[in-house]
This record gives sequence, structure tokens and C-alpha cells, in this order.
Amino acid sequence: MPTSFAGKRIVIGITGSIAAFKVAGWVSTLAKEEARVTVIMTDSAMRFVTPLTFASLSGEKVYSDMFADGPDISHINLAMDADLFIIAPATAHTIAKLAHGLADNLLCATALATRAKMIVCPAMNSRMYSHPATQANIAKLKELNYQIIEPACGMMACKDEGQGRLPGWEQVQEIFLRSVSAGDLSGQRVLVSAGPTREHIDPARFISNRSSGKMGYALARTAYRRGADVTLISGPTHLPCPEGVKRVSVQTAEDMRTAVMEHFPQATVIIKAAAVSDFRPETKYTDKVKKEQAGLSLGLIANPDILQELGERKNAQQLLVGFAAESSDFLSEGKRKLQKKNLDLIAVNDITREDRGFEADTNQITLIDHQGVIELPLVSKERTADLLLDRIVTLLQTRRESHYLQ
Repeated sequence: MPTSFAGKRIVIGITGSIAAFKVAGWVSTLAKEEARVTVIMTDSAMRFVTPLTFASLSGEKVYSDMFADGPDISHINLAMDADLFIIAPATAHTIAKLAHGLADNLLCATALATRAKMIVCPAMNSRMYSHPATQANIAKLKELNYQIIEPACGMMACKDEGQGRLPGWEQVQEIFLRSVSAGDLSGQRVLVSAGPTREHIDPARFISNRSSGKMGYALARTAYRRGADVTLISGPTHLPCPEGVKRVSVQTAEDMRTAVMEHFPQATVIIKAAAVSDFRPETKYTDKVKKEQAGLSLGLIANPDILQELGERKNAQQLLVGFAAESSDFLSEGKRKLQKKNLDLIAVNDITREDRGFEADTNQITLIDHQGVIELPLVSKERTADLLLDRIVTLLQTRRESHYLQ
């Protein structure tokens, strides 16, 4: 299946830093994901990695000399063709040139000529990075609408410790994907809940459920890629927070309710993908209950129905999406909850199958809204998230058109 990079024209400028070898991996990954990657190298960059390396990985010609192509105006052609322009690693020297509009090599000339989204990834010794001149130049680039990816901290090639390392692919790919997306969720403030809750019996024991959080995290990740400002309220999970997403960690259903209600008023789209425990122990013990003291029954009381409360509180500009984990009567239960909880859309999961729902990497959901029913295919949870967001985008567009006609 084509990725979000498929068919995108990406220009990557390489400058003279030892971190250039890391970018070879980026080029390889982008090419495998069907992007068209063109590399421009400075003279200093070619002292670290050969042009042949990047040509082999990208399958495209590597450019370095402003005048090598005779009458062809390389910097203009490359600038006009780009969907995204990345400079990585970006040395202090090249950052200074860009900040002052210099164009004495092919890379800087092309950067001045392009109107594509520009992303600069500084990589240098931490002392050079923190120098006031470098910081002033980076501030100038931000004023010129360059996006700067902050370098990571760690040990440098020179054995110094500090900020200046080129970030890893896992971090930068999300920023790149956001830059090449259609941005159809730009301006939307998306609130996603994910994962299970834990309802504590004593300091050692709790009741919970099988939710891994994978579906909610996929929704948060893909919504960010599509331009949204995303807040993720997450129960206990081992999943890393998606790049660019604000995460609020909670434990219990009551914690979840408090966090959701705090962020709910600012949200335009609310997706309740968390598997919130329906019940909690009637008594929570402060000390561990000894085996000899424990009874064979556990008193339970109902937790608040957060989704129901959101349905009662939402305004006409907010779009509310719920999830329902069901083992039978999928359509009837989904339609009942859609109406009862005043939802705009509900996604129904079949939790009896091992290849979907809890803990699985794939999913197959049924979408139910007031226009009808959509059966989505069995695909990865990330792809499922994109298909669900496609439907949300359609509902938002329909709402805008309806408001305009009024």
C-alpha cells in the first residue's frame, strides 16, 4: 500500500557534518516509501559521504555544482519541483548563509528560489550551536518561515556532551509527514483518549481491561500528520507519545474524566477511543490486603459515563466520536449508543476476533453516523485511523457547507 510519502518530490540538502551519514538512512527510507528524493550536496558534505552513496540510495542524480549542467538552470528547476525541502544536517556555516540570503553554492541558491516548505535540521558541536551568533541566525530563519527541528542532546563525535546531535528518523518522519500532507485537519483542535484505565483495589492490585492504546495513539499520530493540534489523554500504556502530540497521562476513570473535561471546551473534534473501566472497587485499601484477610467477593460501583456526559455538553461546533467494543449485535448496539449518547459518529469494534480490537496491530471497524453505515476493511490500525479521519473530515466539510447555506 502506498505511504504518505509516495509520489512526493523531496529535495534534501546535505552539508559538511559527520551527521551526513545518518541522512543516508533517511534517503533510503524515503525512497523505499516511494518518494522521489533529490539530493544536493555542498563541497564539504562530499568529504564525509560520496555522491555515489546518495545516488545509489535515492535512484536519482545527485547535484553539487552550480554550473555542471550547462544551460540547464539546476537551482531553479530543483526549486520549482520540490514539495518539501529539507536541509540536514545543517551546519552553522550554512545556517548563517541562509539567514543572510547568501547564494554562493547550489544548495543555498536553490533554497532561496524554492517556495516549498523548508525544514532545517541543525547538527554541530554543542558550543557552536549555543553560540549567540548561531542562535541569532536560527531565530532569523524562523522569522523567514523556515521550520527548525531542534537537535537532540548526547555525545558528539568530538566527545563533547550537549545539544547538537541530529535527531533520529522516528522523530523527524512525523514532521516530514505533516509537511507533505494535505493538511485537511489544519485549524482543528483534536482531543483523543486512549488506552485502559486502572481501578485500584490496593497498592498492589487493580482491575482493568485488555486495551493496549494502539488505536487511540494511531489516531493521535495521524491527526497530527494531517495538520491538527492534538491532545492525547492516555491511560497506562508502554507506547511512546507520538511526535508533536501533547500527552496527558492518567490512571483511573475519574482521572480520565477530570482530564477530558479540562481539555474538552477547547476541542473541535473529540475522539473517545479509550477503554474506560465501567466499574471500580467500592473500597480502595491503603495497605495491601493479605491473602488471609481477603474475601471471595469484590464490591463494585459504576464509574461515570464520560462519553454520555460529553454528548450532553457538546456544542454545535464540536464533533464527538465514540468507540464501542462489542461481541454481538454490532449494528444495533452501535446505533443505540449513537442516539443515546448524542454522538456524531461511532466506531464499532468486534472484540471476539484476534486480528482486530484489543492488543492487535490490525483493526476492522464499522462506522455509524446519522447518514448511514460504512464497513471499513481489515487493515493496520494506522490505516484504520486515516480512514476514520477521512470520515471526520467529510462530516466537518458537510457541517461547514450546511452552515454556509444557512
